[in-house]
Amino acid sequence: MAYPFLGVFARSLGVDLQTMSFALTARSVAGGFGPFMASIADTRGRKFGMLAGLGMFICGVVLVVFWPVYPSLVVSLILTTLGKYLFDPSMQAYLGDRVPYERRGRTIAVTEFGWSLAFILGVPVMGFLIARHGWLAPFPLLTVLGLLLFASLWTFLPNDRSQSASSIHPGYGSNLLKSNFHIVLTSAPALAGLAVGFLATIANESVNLVFGVWLEDSFGLQIGALGASAAVIGIAELSGEGMVAAFVDRLGKPRALAIGLISNSLAALLLPLLGHSEIGALVGLFLFYITFEFTIVSIIPMMTEILPQARATMMAFNVGALSLGRALGAPLTSWLYGFGFPIVAAAAVVFNMIALLSLQRLQAMLASRD
Repeated sequence: MAYPFLGVFARSLGVDLQTMSFALTARSVAGGFGPFMASIADTRGRKFGMLAGLGMFICGVVLVVFWPVYPSLVVSLILTTLGKYLFDPSMQAYLGDRVPYERRGRTIAVTEFGWSLAFILGVPVMGFLIARHGWLAPFPLLTVLGLLLFASLWTFLPNDRSQSASSIHPGYGSNLLKSNFHIVLTSAPALAGLAVGFLATIANESVNLVFGVWLEDSFGLQIGALGASAAVIGIAELSGEGMVAAFVDRLGKPRALAIGLISNSLAALLLPLLGHSEIGALVGLFLFYITFEFTIVSIIPMMTEILPQARATMMAFNVGALSLGRALGAPLTSWLYGFGFPIVAAAAVVFNMIALLSLQRLQAMLASRD
């Protein structure tokens, strides 16, 4: 909800857009430390990692409930993001341990439905609450939901023991973290894959950060309409995830990813052309987000198999790369937006094309390895 209501939060807290963009940058930079945390899923188990991530999310939203000022919102953004960046790799490693690679794309896509449904259902509800009760209203609700989810996972998710510490790396003991980091950072295919996600996320953040401000500036949309625009994006992302579930395993993960990068670039080029009307702008955003979601969800199953011996750590690095992409994209976009939205869209295309080159390099390395 930080993206569509970025302007609302800034006005309510008495800060400008640039200051709010620094808050998002701090959140994303902190997310770069995700690999240090999520590696515990390789040592303490996937369930432990998921519960720890959800616990951090709860602490983040509770903080704003009791201290509703700008510094606490910054800390909250950091904690909730770190929680997600601990939860996601743990969950993806859990599935990677249990689902064969040839069916993993569909399985990962199903779990990603949660992200788009949060846009379709959650953000409009947040907009409704903010419009009637102020910017603080969503945080008590998120606290309650977080506690309910923690209790559900604790009760229903089967206990597991990570195989990494016991069988994949026998004898490493406390040096497992260092060993897994070394495996990832010295693997050329892993680094190439991380570069793809990093660059594609910068491209997405170029539009993501300013779409709410752009709609407000261009058409004067109010809070409720901004919530509705988020629902449009959620539908696009849900559709993109559905397309991944249907096609990525058939097409092959790298090929699907290439299609996604090219399609997202075309959608970015269309955004300024369609943005002369409110409906056109929303159609453009729909195309941009459906293609990006197809891209980003195609990356995840591909990355789960690059380094199976350090799967949770690899997925944590993947999440960290995405986070650092957002960290770089936020200040870059706030500066580029001063030159107009078409420049922002052009920047998205440039970063997507560099990501495509990195993907080609990755495919060459995987082919030679096989």
